[in-house]
Amino acid sequence: MARQNSFQAIFTNCWHSAENPCKFFVDCIHSGQKCHQSDAGTEGVRRFKDELLFVEHEHPVVLIGMGTCGLANGAQKVYDTFKAELANRGHKVDIIPTGCVGYCAKEVIVDIKLPKHPRVSYAEVRPEDVPLIIDATIEKGALLENKLLGLYDDISSNGWGGYNTLNELPFFKKQRKNILENCGVIDPDNIDQYLARGGYKGLSKAINHSSREQVIAQVKNGGLRGRGGGGFPTGLKWELAYKAQGAKKYVVCNADEGDPGAFMDRALLEGDPHKVIEGMIIAAYCIGADEGYIYCRAEYPLAIKRLEKAIKDAEAYGLLGQNILGSGLHFKLKLKKGAGAFVCGEETALLHSIEGKRGMPRPKPPFPSDFGLFGKPTVINNVETFANVPVLVDKGADWYSSVGTSGSKGTKIFALSGRVKNVGLVEVPMGVTIREIIFDIGGGIPEHKEFKAVQIGGPSGGALPAKFLDTPIDYESLKKVGAMMGSGGLVVMDESTCMVDLAKYFMTFIQSESCGKCIPCREGTKRLLEALQRVTTSHRTEKSQQDAMQRFQGMVYLERLADVIKTTSLCGLGQTAANPVISTLNYFREEYEAHLYDRTCPAGVCRELLTYRIDTDKCTGCTVCAKKCPQNAILGEKQKAHYIIDDKCIRCDQCRVNCKFDAIIVE
Repeated sequence: MARQNSFQAIFTNCWHSAENPCKFFVDCIHSGQKCHQSDAGTEGVRRFKDELLFVEHEHPVVLIGMGTCGLANGAQKVYDTFKAELANRGHKVDIIPTGCVGYCAKEVIVDIKLPKHPRVSYAEVRPEDVPLIIDATIEKGALLENKLLGLYDDISSNGWGGYNTLNELPFFKKQRKNILENCGVIDPDNIDQYLARGGYKGLSKAINHSSREQVIAQVKNGGLRGRGGGGFPTGLKWELAYKAQGAKKYVVCNADEGDPGAFMDRALLEGDPHKVIEGMIIAAYCIGADEGYIYCRAEYPLAIKRLEKAIKDAEAYGLLGQNILGSGLHFKLKLKKGAGAFVCGEETALLHSIEGKRGMPRPKPPFPSDFGLFGKPTVINNVETFANVPVLVDKGADWYSSVGTSGSKGTKIFALSGRVKNVGLVEVPMGVTIREIIFDIGGGIPEHKEFKAVQIGGPSGGALPAKFLDTPIDYESLKKVGAMMGSGGLVVMDESTCMVDLAKYFMTFIQSESCGKCIPCREGTKRLLEALQRVTTSHRTEKSQQDAMQRFQGMVYLERLADVIKTTSLCGLGQTAANPVISTLNYFREEYEAHLYDRTCPAGVCRELLTYRIDTDKCTGCTVCAKKCPQNAILGEKQKAHYIIDDKCIRCDQCRVNCKFDAIIVE
């Protein structure tokens, strides 16, 4: 068979034949059966799939992780260096950009696939490493061991035995990649590679072999719950929208990922956009929708670029648009860019934004399944939820529900960040413990410091101390200890973190992002923030006894005010706004008391509560600190010990930073 450029070329008659469109285009690819409307034989299809999967590639392939994390670490320069160096040497090599494989701490990650050899992964690659990799691997067929991360499992290859595979590394060993299986592995801009790895197989099974009711039942039986934070059963939501009256219905994907420390949705959209689109098409089939929107924040330019390409390619392949795979299903998908408002992560505010209105929540009921976008029945799920659907439908409810706990099925993706060695994106079965994620996968706390807390669920979640490290990760267990699953942000903190300052940070974020529609959230979060600001300021700023009284009064009413905000706010974001304050008060009350009564910050973070002094035994009188002080708060003669005037010191830290003799003591 002459080499074809795409599956579209091989099966071109399958969807362009108006009289008899082939309903089983995707089935032909994945089952190996001969397409009755194509001249391509099964052997030709198999060979093309093998080329796409690099099984029978005739020349080397270089794959470079070019997600946002990779680009931030210099992936574009690495890509350009490979391109120039290979051109200069006259090598015929394909250079393919991929998404993030998840190991963000090891970026830039570069994979090399030689014919008859397993795919090898190199970590922390810099432009100066490129010639060495080309010399060793591409030209000599050897490994550059000082950059080696590991090998992919590849039973069809026979080279490079005796080295660890990626799945044997601690970071990957306890992960189970059902949803992230393509991220970092395929070119996200190449629909053929997605198809070759089983893409759109779940869609074909749904619309060609099952009724709407059967697919909805399958999603319900699989136990899939919304991954956006609330954990509402996805199948039940779809069933409500399916039964809702109305000829016009919508499917909406919430990609407005606004939690600090969260990057799961971004990585999925950058690394495997077709999986999300496939899940949305299946949802459209189930509820009878003919139009959908992906609402993605404009701060994700790479995700938007790859989504636009994926939508365009899916339309060209007959997987979006009219009469999808000859099934009679019509579904048009549009991309809507959000302006970055945190409140638009709330579903009704998001729908208002798509409609061109100000993004503000409304009371529920009615729920979007009855009265959603433009007043029509609407299913709205987040990126990760839709990405779960093709896997569930393809492999079945029994397979899907075999992973996880009794109430939380499947896997969950977490963005692991903060004070942890292996920062990155991890996918684990529901039910693994917090300890396993932080210490086994994450590698523990760097610099030999002690673990202090982990913030789960972003601003709406809670900070959990060390005594909860063995808590299973599932919806019910996290609620019992005062946290929530959230969208999947998991921020680790060590002993150098001030929990009062952490609560103040989240309250600053929440207060500035409040839409202002309801008084408890608009005014309550502001009062909470003011109370936290007072308790972290120095007595030097107090001008009267009334200022001191306000400090104590704010702390007295902190819990009561938090409870009022929680019980009376309009939307879910407002109802969880006080969670950071509640959880830190519950588990780290002694730090609040130290700030309030002793006017000290045990972690040494709250600058206004710190005291700077000079160790006269170490001070040589070099005068550098005095020259750097912007307030002239350091006095002393040259070559004699200096001292700091505390009332003039603004805690700018310049003296400590510039002292070469470690004579500045901070308490």
